[in-house]
Amino acid sequence: MPTAFKTADLPPKGHGFWKLAGPGAVLVGLSIGAGELIVWPRNTAQFGAGMTWAALLGIFLQFWINCEIGRYTLATGESIYAGFSRISRHFAWIFILLNILGWILPGWARACGGALKALMVGPQGWGEPWVWTAITFTGVAFVLFGPKRVYASVEKTTELLIVLVTVGLILVACVVGNAETWATLGHGMLNFPFKHPDMPTYILFSSVVFAGAGGTANLFFSFYIRDKGWGMGALMPKVVNPLRAQEEVVSDRAFQIAETESNLARWRTWFRHLSVDQMLFFWLLNTFTILLFIFGALAVLHPQGIVPSQEMLVWEEAEILGSVGGGLGKILFLLVGIACLFSTQLTLIDGVARTGADILHTNYAWAQQKPLSWWYGVIAVGWIVLGTFLTYVYESLPPILFLMGSAFFGGIAMAVYTPLTLVINRKLLPPALRPGPAKTALLVGISCFYIIFAVFSIVRLGQQLL
Repeated sequence: MPTAFKTADLPPKGHGFWKLAGPGAVLVGLSIGAGELIVWPRNTAQFGAGMTWAALLGIFLQFWINCEIGRYTLATGESIYAGFSRISRHFAWIFILLNILGWILPGWARACGGALKALMVGPQGWGEPWVWTAITFTGVAFVLFGPKRVYASVEKTTELLIVLVTVGLILVACVVGNAETWATLGHGMLNFPFKHPDMPTYILFSSVVFAGAGGTANLFFSFYIRDKGWGMGALMPKVVNPLRAQEEVVSDRAFQIAETESNLARWRTWFRHLSVDQMLFFWLLNTFTILLFIFGALAVLHPQGIVPSQEMLVWEEAEILGSVGGGLGKILFLLVGIACLFSTQLTLIDGVARTGADILHTNYAWAQQKPLSWWYGVIAVGWIVLGTFLTYVYESLPPILFLMGSAFFGGIAMAVYTPLTLVINRKLLPPALRPGPAKTALLVGISCFYIIFAVFSIVRLGQQLL
């Protein structure tokens, strides 16, 4: 079980906003791979932009969830999973299971490998899907186990990829867009609560989950805060590369902020920083990029009645862009697709490894005999090897099934952890640090949304099995 809280002073925020920025950007890098690149462009190609409001809703709901996840780690220094385990130790194995079920099939690495193959040797060229998946995972391993500081490497790589994606999408939009397309997109943004009659309700729900990070991926924000040194996270040990740096075997730490005037003033400064970070990066940047992806599909695919195959969506959209904007547009979109998918798979491997290491190290005495970073390395490498093997075994399944399976279990996970996050923030944090009545009511409403999604999904699955 997690150790008892120790009372301590909250470290001051010693740097400006941009010096401490990063966690929100990493979360954006995690968000742009499936919902933005594959799910929503394909929905738009098939049904038009009339349901764009649902994509924006998904990101908006997750913005508030992320702020509450960040609240707990900012105030205690420990991960959100440790907070869940303080309510019940059973949440340890429940969240290990949800992470495995949600992310074990590497749809992003497979789709990234497919786009890389198309760029390098053509879609019919050398190499089976599992081979190019393995090549993608090799790149992931290089980022994770090259530098000494894992988080710093992930952050810098992700930020570079986001810049590439954003600039590339803006250039693509300039090539293919017109005023009529922008007007149609604007109408879809305000078209709440329209649902195309041919779109199954379950698929719409899943698409809302996939807008933004989704699933347990939002919980990874807790680790980014800690490794960046925000709030009480500054007092916590950091994950290091087990191949290049030694880490002490230390027991878990957790802190309770002393409710003094100076600490409460520092808390307001830190929480304002967290909120602005999430607003600028996760909410606004995520909204901007998903709208650009939807715009591209609306301008290029939907008018021609083309619904790309799941496996080759990036290649097929790139080919059409090539016919509109020349060879440069084709290569540009392929690079954007590769950057999106690689950033998502990179941050997923990093986040899942952090999750597994943290849950084991927090809850089980036998796991504490090894450093946290050792467990991180073992889980990350094991996940890469197993993901490549599963791609080989299930090669006949299209990547969209990998991704929609993640949405199914991700929605269930969000139905569990959204209300649970509210519970630990209201129960475990000092009164002055807890969410107020308005945010509490908002989180209750968001919790109900995901609970309804989870119940609907389980009932639908049961009907199909019967």
